[in-house]
Amino acid sequence: MSFVRFEEVSLAYAAGGAPAIEGVNLSIAEGEFVAVVGPSGCGKSTLMKLASGLRPPSNGYVFVDDREVSGPLKIVGMAFQASNLLPWRTTLDNVMLPLEIVEPHRRLLRKQRAEYEAQARALLARVGLDGYADKYPWELSGGMQQRASICRALIHQPRLLMLDEPFGALDAFTREELWCMLRDLWQEKPFTVILVTHDLREAVFLADTVYVMSARPGRVLLRQPIDLPRPRDLDLTYTDAFAHHVHALREHIGQQRH
Repeated sequence: MSFVRFEEVSLAYAAGGAPAIEGVNLSIAEGEFVAVVGPSGCGKSTLMKLASGLRPPSNGYVFVDDREVSGPLKIVGMAFQASNLLPWRTTLDNVMLPLEIVEPHRRLLRKQRAEYEAQARALLARVGLDGYADKYPWELSGGMQQRASICRALIHQPRLLMLDEPFGALDAFTREELWCMLRDLWQEKPFTVILVTHDLREAVFLADTVYVMSARPGRVLLRQPIDLPRPRDLDLTYTDAFAHHVHALREHIGQQRH
């Protein structure tokens, strides 16, 4: 059963303009971890906007949980390359922001604030930010800010997590640490993930399935299942099996540049 489904989806941002993506078909099962890779400008982020209901398609249909998407979805959490934490709010208050917006949490927040705060603090502790709940964003490193951003995306327990280059601005060591953090959160209680990334190692390490997009207009060139055993640790990234997947993806992307 597909939880997210694209049927012949195209999107042009301007009426009569060139499409950003064209004729995209894909199917994502509930609890599946999917990564989308491809050259710059291929429409990876456009897929996210369509799946979350932030943009309607010009043609075709997008379904989430067997319903056609017709507007922003409450069951989605999102995180981006920039953490976008509000500088005047503490880490805890930043993480709790979706609870002030998304129903039914918004309605329940006043009565159940202590319970929600406890959940947010537990989530921060889970990602290594115990003791940082009352700090402001400028008191956190880049990696800590991204951990908080992912907590904010998960606090309302979304069924679909959309990640747009969330680790792209971090150094290699911090990036790998956060791969493991995300892996652990997902394995503990699997939710559906769509990860947009330029990092092929990141895609292979985290995903069940990797989709390769073509240069603009973006089309799905390849659907590559990643048959590496789970749970995965970083030692796996030095194996031949891992390298084989990375090279296969790189080859498909590289062919478009010639």
